[in-house]
Amino acid sequence: MAEEAEALAAEAEREDAYTLDRKAVAQILYAVDVEDREQLVALMEPLHAADIADLLEQINAFDRMRLIKLYDKEFDGEILSELDEAIREEVIGILTPQVLADAVRELDSDDVVDLLEDLDGPQQEAILEALEAGDRAAVQQSLTYPEYSAGRLMQREVVMAPEYWNVGEMIDFLRNSDNLPEQFYHIVLVDPKLRPVGNVTLGRLMASRREVLLKSIVSETFHTIPVTQYEGDVAYAFNQYHLISAPVVDENDRLVGQITIDDAMAVLDEENAEDILRLAGVDEESSLSDSVVETTKRRFPWLAVNLVTAVLASLVIAQFEDAIATVVALAVLMPIVASMGGNAGTQSLTVAVRALATKDLTTSNIWRVIRREAAVGLINGCAFAVIMGIVGIVWFGSPALGGVIASAMIINLVIAGLAGIMVPVLLEKAGVDPALASGAFVTTVTDVVGFFAFLGLAVMVLL
Repeated sequence: MAEEAEALAAEAEREDAYTLDRKAVAQILYAVDVEDREQLVALMEPLHAADIADLLEQINAFDRMRLIKLYDKEFDGEILSELDEAIREEVIGILTPQVLADAVRELDSDDVVDLLEDLDGPQQEAILEALEAGDRAAVQQSLTYPEYSAGRLMQREVVMAPEYWNVGEMIDFLRNSDNLPEQFYHIVLVDPKLRPVGNVTLGRLMASRREVLLKSIVSETFHTIPVTQYEGDVAYAFNQYHLISAPVVDENDRLVGQITIDDAMAVLDEENAEDILRLAGVDEESSLSDSVVETTKRRFPWLAVNLVTAVLASLVIAQFEDAIATVVALAVLMPIVASMGGNAGTQSLTVAVRALATKDLTTSNIWRVIRREAAVGLINGCAFAVIMGIVGIVWFGSPALGGVIASAMIINLVIAGLAGIMVPVLLEKAGVDPALASGAFVTTVTDVVGFFAFLGLAVMVLL
């Protein structure tokens, strides 16, 4: 019993890991209620910016406004960069101009660009005015690049050095510099035309003697990122080649900034979240902070699409109305065939969409994957055909009915496997996001094929 209690306690601890402590949240809200600013600051001080952002997202709008106003000048710029986009604009509107200016000045250029992207004109101007002239020009330049490009993702702060320097010269430069980025991982070596030629890690720099040339200790893995490259491809490169940071270059291959692993992983996280939401027919901008009206508007279109697909399946059923009236058991067993096909199709679809996103599913292996999914559908179909055949015989006392549902099960599971792979591939070839539309198409295929196969076989065999 003691071991079981310890196991349950450990499981509960794992579930609560990195979540906000409910007692601390209650104390913070109490300090807001009694307007005890000193106590509020003391309670918020140990929290990471990401935890404070989570707190602001989880409480209601009224408490959020009161907390921000009471917290006032302690508000950190990092909190803004961690906030969900759905409430970031609301929070910025609550902050006083001076607090907003101080908060924004603490951020790297890439974080400022991320803030500005989703704000309207007046709020953008307020943030830009808070920046120093050089930082403002850099941010405005980044905003001229296409949305979702490396130019929007990069930070302009880069530590670079001529390729002919040695370790001693680099170390002296770093020690004497007053404006180094808060975090950086590489020294970018450039040629006289400011084109990146290599990266030197800080570890290799500190482990080398002063007279060693920087170009002799460059990293083996070195990739430059075009400024217009899609951010999803940037994140893929970081994940594929295990990059920590990478220089960004313009159309003339000149250095204009750098992207670090934290930004690349944030993009990967966003891409994965978007795929999951789209597969479920939910707008990728949906958030727990959305109002009832906003949530309804975003979900309604996809429910309407599902209604159309359901009507198509119903039209198939309507063609066999007499058969269903004659053999009532068909109405009982129909949902089983359609449900099994839908689930099998969703399994294949999820694998395919993920493989397309990670570039693992390509023209070189597509036919092998299609054959595999067809074989899996056939094997699973045969296994469940035996089960449902027995159910048909035992439940309804009809071997013929058992054979019909068994055959329909095999047909639908094979088609489901094929549709789950081929639909997203064809949509991608057509330039449509496979995560966005595949679910509706696959569901339609499995429903229509499932009903048609089951009821069509029933008409031929039973009537």
